[in-house]
Amino acid sequence: MTSDDHTVPPETAFVWWWLPGTRDPVVVGRLDQEGDSLVFAYGRRYLATEAATPLYLPELPLVGGPQLPLVGTVAGCIRDAAPDGWGQRVIENRLLASPAGEGELGLLTYLLQSGSNRIGALDFQLSATDYAPRDPGTGTGTGTGTVDELMASADKVLAGIPLSPELDQALLHGTSIGGARPKAVLRDGNRDLIAKFSAQADTVPLVQFEYVGMELARRCGLTVAPVELVDVHGRQVLLVERFDRPGDGTRRSMVSALTVLGLDEHGARYASYADLADQIRARFTDPDATLRELFGRLTLNVLIGNTDDHARNHAAFWNGHDLSLTPAYDVCPWLRSGGETTQAMTIDRAGSRNSRLAVCVEAANVYHLDAAGARAVIDEQIDTIETSWHDVCDAAGLTTVDRQRLRAGAVLHPSTMYGY
Repeated sequence: MTSDDHTVPPETAFVWWWLPGTRDPVVVGRLDQEGDSLVFAYGRRYLATEAATPLYLPELPLVGGPQLPLVGTVAGCIRDAAPDGWGQRVIENRLLASPAGEGELGLLTYLLQSGSNRIGALDFQLSATDYAPRDPGTGTGTGTGTVDELMASADKVLAGIPLSPELDQALLHGTSIGGARPKAVLRDGNRDLIAKFSAQADTVPLVQFEYVGMELARRCGLTVAPVELVDVHGRQVLLVERFDRPGDGTRRSMVSALTVLGLDEHGARYASYADLADQIRARFTDPDATLRELFGRLTLNVLIGNTDDHARNHAAFWNGHDLSLTPAYDVCPWLRSGGETTQAMTIDRAGSRNSRLAVCVEAANVYHLDAAGARAVIDEQIDTIETSWHDVCDAAGLTTVDRQRLRAGAVLHPSTMYGY
């Protein structure tokens, strides 16, 4: 089977990796389809090199022979490199819209058909000897496309309209970026960016809401990915600077909090901030500062109404030995339809996910804080949000009505203060 033959599902893919600090990928092993699972095995030559480093521990230790997934059907560090809802939709637009396209695509197909400039430092190839990136401008493509071309392509995908080969190649660049909403990858000078588009069917300006959430988090002293808004034909596009691309040709390996917690998609509902805090104490560099950062992100999410804080919206860098928290991303307020709401991950050891500051304070010891320290973090965030609100909304270009809706339906909602 060639890379252009989509009629036969692939059974094998070779895993290439940019080792920490390196500029060129090396083949480290292969994935084989065995029933419903993808089984990984390191290459003998890779294991014999001095530079051999585990893709991720404890999932894939440096041992010979096939390694079954610890949970689910594929190792979490591999699944983290696969496209999610949006990327899958773009790939399906190309493959299933063709005369030979029919049925559902398997994970190996998504891995092999998504862009090579994926999040983290992995890629997947049919060859164990020749690396051929699937990226416009860097391999088989013709160019990255302009922001307005990419947005027009995204609109067509959302409408179920097949793309032209040129637009298909341009949008391919963003297929391996996670998440369900339309996006693409761009390069601006020495910066690698993720462009997030609005959808024509949006009833609220989610792109601008996300800018507000990210900017409020930054002003509250949290470590976040830099963002900016650009106007394209009257529609806003959010540009997020990639933190897995240092700009020197290297790539930084990443794993999701879901993988750190040893969970798969079916176990995501059990993901917990408290369990992530335990992992930080045991496996992360600078645990005390990281725990304080995690607590600040938790309370900021509660304060601004970011209830989509699931375990794929938290991540860690992996350097082959240790973990360290990545900058925050996908921090977006969501309008609620009623009163109280809940976070996607549980907050304390009792399993509460109620979006209330009092629950966060009661769990402060999990994050190496006492009640007074926790309240100091929260009070400073509340003060920053209140004093920055109009400036941030102005920068986002929110109308008076939209900023009122956002404030009434998400940011500093009264229900978060119950018991505080």
